[in-house]
Amino acid sequence: MATDVRNQSILVLIAALNEEQGIGPTIDDVKRHVPDSHILVVDGFSKDKTVEVARELGAQVVYRESSGKGDALAHAIANAKGNYDYVVFIDADYTYPAEFVPQMIETIKMNCRLGMVCGNRFNSLFRQEWMNKAFYVGNRLLGFTHNLLNGVSMKDPLSGLRVVRWSIVKNWKPKSRGFDIEVEMNHHVERQGYIIQEIDISYRHRLGEKKLKVRHGFQILERMIVEVNPQVFYSS
Repeated sequence: MATDVRNQSILVLIAALNEEQGIGPTIDDVKRHVPDSHILVVDGFSKDKTVEVARELGAQVVYRESSGKGDALAHAIANAKGNYDYVVFIDADYTYPAEFVPQMIETIKMNCRLGMVCGNRFNSLFRQEWMNKAFYVGNRLLGFTHNLLNGVSMKDPLSGLRVVRWSIVKNWKPKSRGFDIEVEMNHHVERQGYIIQEIDISYRHRLGEKKLKVRHGFQILERMIVEVNPQVFYSS
């Protein structure tokens, strides 16, 4: 039976840049499975119809002047109005099914020690055709390195589907500006004294052009190394 999330105050944050193909299905999916949530799209001045589609579907849209996923989410957190129970992070390309969000919310709701629940793509449901082989190998290598260097044990530490307690992130000022935001978020949650749990999810083919490039892998790796010594990082 699906979890009823209508009695929870939920903010859904979606970072978008030229996601005309994926943003509509993503928002529709969220509205279907997370009704009454407040959907906030942070757009990086898309040159296609991303903003028009998002607004037509009832999402609030704000703009960010700098590029990068981390910058977008930092801007969204800083400009979110209201008080929420949980915040959902989901990518704009329709790869992450929103049908798992109610289960993720129920999981975090039932355990006060949980600060974040992430969707794990790499489980028995995973099929290789869902993801480019090079991207899959790179993701798994980064995931292994993440656990080895940082001691935050996760099967899918770079997952783009997350439910976090709003109290943990509402005053957070992340340093990450790009795709390394997930790594910093993992550590931020644990530094606040909470634990992280993963649930198995399915994954879909991306709608639209992929933004993640090889150079972003080095950016993520650098963030992992930096997080080993947060005293130096956060004092800089």
